[in-house]
Amino acid sequence: MRVAIAGAGAVGRSIARELIDNGHRVLLIDKAPASIKPERVPQAEWLLADSCEMSSLEEAKLEHCDVVIAATGDDKVNLVTSLLAKTEFSVPRTVGRVNHPSNEWLFTEAWGVDVNVSTPRIMSALVEEAVSVGDLVRLFTFRKGNANLVEMTLPSDSPYVGKPSGLIPWPENTALVTILRDGMVYAPTGEQPVEAGDELLFVSAEASEDELERLLAPEEHGS
Repeated sequence: MRVAIAGAGAVGRSIARELIDNGHRVLLIDKAPASIKPERVPQAEWLLADSCEMSSLEEAKLEHCDVVIAATGDDKVNLVTSLLAKTEFSVPRTVGRVNHPSNEWLFTEAWGVDVNVSTPRIMSALVEEAVSVGDLVRLFTFRKGNANLVEMTLPSDSPYVGKPSGLIPWPENTALVTILRDGMVYAPTGEQPVEAGDELLFVSAEASEDELERLLAPEEHGS
C-alpha cells in the first residue's frame, strides 16, 4: 500500500515508521526545509512541497496513493490536503489530524475526510477510560460506518457478571470485539464469561450506546 503523509514533523515521522515496519511504502511531504530530514526515516520517500498546492500533489503522484494522511499541526492545511486528495486525485481513504477540538466538526466527508483523529479527544477518552467504571467511553469514531469504538469497565454489580458473552442480549448494531483482563487480550467467544473489572471493547452504532450502557450497568444508568 502506498501512503502519503502531509507533515514531516514528529507525528508524521512516527506514523511513517509504523507503516514502513508493517510493509507499506510511505511518502513524507512538508513545505518547511527544516522538516525534511531523510536520515530520520531513510526508508521513506521525501518531498519538499506544499500539500495545499495542486502542482505539489501532482508531483507527489497522489493518484497512485491508497491513503493520504494529513498530519500537520495546522487544521486548515489538513482540511485542504484531505479535500484535494479526495476530490482531485480520488484517493480511496483520507485521514485528517485534528489539532484543535473546536475544529473537529469540520473534519467530515464534506471536506474529504474519511477518518478524523482528534488528539485532544483521544487523550480525554483515555483519562475517562482509566477512571470510569460502569460508564461507556467513546474512543474512536468510524465516519464511513456511522459507528463508534466504545469501552466499558464492567462494574461488579452488573447483572451479567459471570455470564457467557454469547448469552448477553446485546443491542442492535453492537458487537463485542475484545475483552481486556489482567493485562491480557481475549477474543470473545460465545462461551466465555465476562467478569467484574473486564474492559469490554465494542463497535456500536451511536443510537445503541445508551441501551448498551443501561444493559451492562443498570444501577448506574437505570434499567
